[in-house]
Amino acid sequence: MLRESHLVPQKRPLSQRSSSKFFYLVDAVAKHHEPTKTQLGALESSYGATGEYLMACDEFRDLVMTVHAQGSREIGTIIRPLHHLRPDGFDIDLVVRLRRAALQKYGGDQGPGRLINDLFIVLKRYADRHGLAITKWERCVTLEYTDGMCADITPIIEEPLFSTPYGDTHARVPDRALRLYEPSNPMGLANSFNKAARISPVFTHSFALDSAMESVQRAELVPLPDADEVLDRLLSRLVQILKLHRNVAFGAPVAGKDFAPKSVFITSLAAAAYALRAPIPHDDPLDLLLDIVDTMPLCFERQLLASGAEFWSMPNLTAPGDNLASGMNTLRHQAAFANWHKRLTGHLQQLLQCIEGRGLDPLLRVVDDAFGARAAQAVRELEEPRPVPNVARKIVVASTAAATTVSMPARSHTFFGQ
Repeated sequence: MLRESHLVPQKRPLSQRSSSKFFYLVDAVAKHHEPTKTQLGALESSYGATGEYLMACDEFRDLVMTVHAQGSREIGTIIRPLHHLRPDGFDIDLVVRLRRAALQKYGGDQGPGRLINDLFIVLKRYADRHGLAITKWERCVTLEYTDGMCADITPIIEEPLFSTPYGDTHARVPDRALRLYEPSNPMGLANSFNKAARISPVFTHSFALDSAMESVQRAELVPLPDADEVLDRLLSRLVQILKLHRNVAFGAPVAGKDFAPKSVFITSLAAAAYALRAPIPHDDPLDLLLDIVDTMPLCFERQLLASGAEFWSMPNLTAPGDNLASGMNTLRHQAAFANWHKRLTGHLQQLLQCIEGRGLDPLLRVVDDAFGARAAQAVRELEEPRPVPNVARKIVVASTAAATTVSMPARSHTFFGQ
């Protein structure tokens, strides 16, 4: 999928000053769209309570193997969703993994519908008891909590495939509309992302970042990973920025029409590009980031059809038969992705130009256009330093391929201030 001409990173006239400032900007914007400690606590509390309830209910008590998180909270790419009805709410995805014996009850072409319906009935009792809104979909059930947080709860039935990567967690997910079970491996996808995130990038210049480059027969409620460990990884930060830019570029869906690329597609593209490009020497993290963005469109297959249209494919290696690009196979979706990627690269170049010397006001305008008003406010706050108590500050130490080690106080930088 990756062409030979892209094996060597494109050389860009970037200064270390630009790289340092850019990543302080990225860090500030991403953190401004993450849950607060209080919100993270609420997420974890709701996750735990809902999971314990599902494991104890009569309908699933003998069938549940594990309840675990999937998606952005699990891999540290969670950001504030773009939803005007709940501007401060966050989403968490839960998986209820059932034993293979569940197929005795939920087999056949009517089984997927029965499984979703039973899950809805079970969660409806929970929702009524706690005054929560509830919605049934084709593959999951959504609970909406009073604080605006939503939990998408998806049942899967175990089906280990030991010939595939992370095949011990392979499963089947019901689709009520299609009346069948599709291949799925949410834990395998998370493990694949985490494997990519653990790759140590190779930099020819020394640097320091305010992030962590590394971070692991009764039903089990799998604890959520430590938020600080997964949220501060370089790859997780990149995906947060990509998703935020996507949200602002497309806005909220209108009349049910949504042509924005799905999060799983963006996340998988970024992880694939990072795994390919991180081992290749780059000047600094900014050089790597720009290379990853350039590489993303090369990380899936395009097949030209007789009609002249394209079929996009990005196989999920942990779940054979699952196409991570399946939601992209309309002309509108493909054109929207191409336009978004062009807009993204344009905004990144504009940000670099502003950081190099255009000043704070132009920078704020670009940040607002690219990432929204909240992001612009986050950058503005960096330029208005407040007195801090005299406490020990976190020291970040990073080593690079240049055999140099640099340490610096975290979060002690402004873009254009004194």
